[in-house]
Amino acid sequence: MDDGRRLDYLDNIRWITVLLVIIYHIIYLFNNSGVISNINVKGIPVMDTFLIFVYPWFMCLLFVIAGISSRYSLEKRVDKEFIKDRAQRILVPSLLGIFIYGWVSSVITNQYTDMFVGKGDAIPGVIKYLIYCLAGIGPLWFCHVLFIGSLLIVLIKKIDKKDKLTEICRKINLPVLFAMVFLVWGSSFILNTPLITVYRFGIYLFMMLLGYYVFSNQELIIKLEKVSLPLTIASIVTGIVYVVTYYGQNFADNNVLNDLFSNIYLWICILSILGIGNRFLNFKNKFTQYMTGNNFSFYILHYVVELVLGYLIVTYLDLPFMINYILILLGVIIILPLLVEIVKRIPFVRYMVLGIKKNFAYFLCLVHILY
Repeated sequence: MDDGRRLDYLDNIRWITVLLVIIYHIIYLFNNSGVISNINVKGIPVMDTFLIFVYPWFMCLLFVIAGISSRYSLEKRVDKEFIKDRAQRILVPSLLGIFIYGWVSSVITNQYTDMFVGKGDAIPGVIKYLIYCLAGIGPLWFCHVLFIGSLLIVLIKKIDKKDKLTEICRKINLPVLFAMVFLVWGSSFILNTPLITVYRFGIYLFMMLLGYYVFSNQELIIKLEKVSLPLTIASIVTGIVYVVTYYGQNFADNNVLNDLFSNIYLWICILSILGIGNRFLNFKNKFTQYMTGNNFSFYILHYVVELVLGYLIVTYLDLPFMINYILILLGVIIILPLLVEIVKRIPFVRYMVLGIKKNFAYFLCLVHILY
């Protein structure tokens, strides 16, 4: 994202986390933990350890980064410009994406589970298409919650005209920050979608507000940097214990996500990553600029690429399963950047799929990276 003031470590944490999401979904497709997937094929059970290790914190981290970015964006934009920008770059592609390619995941799911319980032939094609689309939201949920979070921040700004909340949050020190884990835990119980927990509005919106009001304070980040090494060690050790504790269970179930241990773990991870990021990731080069400029596009399109590759490989090739993971990963590395570059060059389509309204801005970014 190109919002206001640039802090390289935030950009780098964002695209690295998106890479974790991409790897996560490759393994998730064939998970053995009981988490509902579009492909009803089980992979190598031990691979689920990666899923369990990252699931509690990686999307929360993205919302924290989004909140920090919103603070810097609103320093140079008025509220209306901010919302218009978010609607164009986040809301439009996430809504239209449901109808442009969301149906793909549902069609593949239908190969394993009869979504229409034997009555598919009696349903008109248009109705079936709409059902496929609405059932194929996939990772686009992140964009929907992100846009709602943007609206919430603007609403709070209008209510708190003197920005008293920022003044209060600027007084937060490390002991108070560590103790806020109980607020994080409490937010995990609020506004979760029933049955299949995807839209966890409570904790995700809270994380975005924390990013905006708390973690946008660079002095606090510097304090986290000073204790980042012990925090990182603590997060790794806690993560190992967490994986052992929940291995074999449905790690995406509310009973797990609402557990105090889960929230302690995610909070330690977020604090350590922000501190260690400020310490070691405050740099940029051509590669990091490329990843920063494309992280949203990669996020938007990665899952449909993985899903199609996964379906084709497990359906038509009989390979050792570890090879399946490797082939999908290699396929994504090759196909995803090419797909993004192709879509960027197609007028109107680039706006509907990636939220890019003018190609001129893209070429300026490309020239800047190359030269």
